Amino acid sequence: MTGHVLDRPVWHSLIGVHTHLARRHGSAARYDPEVSPFAGTEADGDAAWADLRTVLGGGGSAFLPGSPFPVPDDVRVPFRVSVLQMVAPEWRPEPDPEAIELGPADAAEMHDLASRTKPGPFDLRTRELGRYVGYRVDGRLVAMAGERMHPPGYTEVSAVCTDPEFRGRGYAVRAMSTIGSAIVARGETPFLHVATDNPAIGIYERLGFVTRLEYEVAAVVIPGSSPGPVDEPRHPYAE
Repeated sequence: MTGHVLDRPVWHSLIGVHTHLARRHGSAARYDPEVSPFAGTEADGDAAWADLRTVLGGGGSAFLPGSPFPVPDDVRVPFRVSVLQMVAPEWRPEPDPEAIELGPADAAEMHDLASRTKPGPFDLRTRELGRYVGYRVDGRLVAMAGERMHPPGYTEVSAVCTDPEFRGRGYAVRAMSTIGSAIVARGETPFLHVATDNPAIGIYERLGFVTRLEYEVAAVVIPGSSPGPVDEPRHPYAE
């Protein structure tokens, strides 16, 4: 296949660093749904959709960033979200010594913080995608950031969020810088996805992120029956 790995970041993550979290059939793969709702394919077209239907199953759903398109007529699309994919090739952040490492014992609090602040899809096992750091005030987790997709040569900065009571204190930038410094130290380039209407774009630009492309994230539901209730896809970048 030709093209840049960031054109299909889910696919390239799931055939590489995140293989252990993948469910794959042919040219399509998805994350374990308990970890992440994203899926991707190696290419566009009918063959990719046939493999994706097998991976998701009848009644199954996923978020597809950028591909495969066009979506078949029988596949339901509850919503589409326009996002920017931003990269920071010149960013050289410094880690914050006050940032704390987040791990399995913090999973419930991380999920609660993300559920309230809605930086994107985040479930109890999402932390398995990579490293996460955060900040506590009086023992309470009030901010965090971490790693998500990991195509070759790149790592996505994700789950950047701060409790509304503690915004304006620089926690988000400090957490991003801590995560970003480790990415750069590995010789990789940080990137991120952000909804086109998110005011945080200005903050990311000041840090050195530049827009590489704009595309849609489509929530799709495959037709057919499923063994249990179908979960309606949740908006991944809701404010």
